Amino acid sequence: MSNLTEHPELTAAQKSRQGVIYGLAAYLCWGFFPVYFKSVKIVPPLEMVSHRIVWSLAFLVLLITWKGAWPATIEVLKKPKSLAVLFVTTILIATNWLVFIYAISVGEVLQSSLGYFINPLVNVLLGFLFLRERLERPQWISLALAFTGVLYLAIQYGSMPWISLLLALSFGLYGLIRKVLHVEPLVGLTVETLLLMPFALFYLVQLNQKGTGIFLTHGITLDMLIPMSGVVTAIPLLLFAAAGKKLRLATIGFLQYITPTMHFLLAITLFGETFTHTHLISFLFIWAGLVLYSIHAYRSMRA
Repeated sequence: MSNLTEHPELTAAQKSRQGVIYGLAAYLCWGFFPVYFKSVKIVPPLEMVSHRIVWSLAFLVLLITWKGAWPATIEVLKKPKSLAVLFVTTILIATNWLVFIYAISVGEVLQSSLGYFINPLVNVLLGFLFLRERLERPQWISLALAFTGVLYLAIQYGSMPWISLLLALSFGLYGLIRKVLHVEPLVGLTVETLLLMPFALFYLVQLNQKGTGIFLTHGITLDMLIPMSGVVTAIPLLLFAAAGKKLRLATIGFLQYITPTMHFLLAITLFGETFTHTHLISFLFIWAGLVLYSIHAYRSMRA
């Protein structure tokens, strides 16, 4: 974990390689998330998000103490502008967590897969809109194909795939803001979690007083799995934030194919979700866009 800090002496190529390693690790972790959250699906989504916040903070406090990063953390807490920006990222990541857990709990892993397939192209669009990253014709065509796939799904089912869109937009915006904010990944995530902590703790206390909380009432296995949410939440986010500091948004988008592919395979194999003809056509449009984008990105990196 100590390698997640910035090293100015590294060359651009070394930073890029480090970024790829961090990104791969983060997306592999996220790829297995449905397995973990299926194992705790008895816990209502809002309660599970609250536990993620509480246990993530406990884990992050240990990391901050181990790395001696309390002075940097306190410094960020004293800066109103940084705190305001981190409050926005806090809302975005909390929204992403809640929607994702909801999707898992109601058996919509395919929708989460679709959302994270869209997200790489959302990253490309956000890079164009906010970071002035130039888009070439293949990238525009990729975005058009993805939009067509989402629109087709919405028309066929009579409603927008809001789970997919919320996941893609919330995490895309989170990655964008964390990329431009000059705060060390561990410090930034700790501050985000601190900002959420009062709300999460208040909600869990209320559940405990009403006797409706799940923790410590449904057996030792669940009581051990719930605190693990802190570790499985914090580690990939730290890796992702570190990767985001070293890579272009377009490259991050390229790596992100790992997570939705794993979610897709888990949904139709392990979880037995129905993959309809409508799903197939929609996914084919999005996959076509991703293939076109990938070929273009590969040729650009070769050049």
